[in-house]
Amino acid sequence: MRALLIVAHGSRRATSNDEVRALTEQLRPQAEAEFAHVACAFLELADPLIPDGLKQCLQAGAEEVVLLPYFLSAGRHVAEDIPNIVAEFTTAHPELKVQIAPYLGTAPQLPSTLLQLAIN
Repeated sequence: MRALLIVAHGSRRATSNDEVRALTEQLRPQAEAEFAHVACAFLELADPLIPDGLKQCLQAGAEEVVLLPYFLSAGRHVAEDIPNIVAEFTTAHPELKVQIAPYLGTAPQLPSTLLQLAIN
């Protein structure tokens, strides 16, 4: 079974974290053809943290997780922190395959989406 885990930074503002949770809820029905489980997790400052999100996927029956970094640029968190957390988790749980998808900022649709936001 495949799972999708959307990973955001996390914020001290609960409403910011709730926005990520709401996005996950909106995405779930659209993703169900590809992913039996869709969830979100955070790098820091909010729960669940990435290892807990991966554990929830594993407990839901996932054999493979696609981790989608909800980040606009490849800073230290995208380039180092997330891969390190995933490596540590998969070392402890070798039965789970985790693929890190390209981060949001690499999406080819992003420039046109930004333009549409500016026009509207």
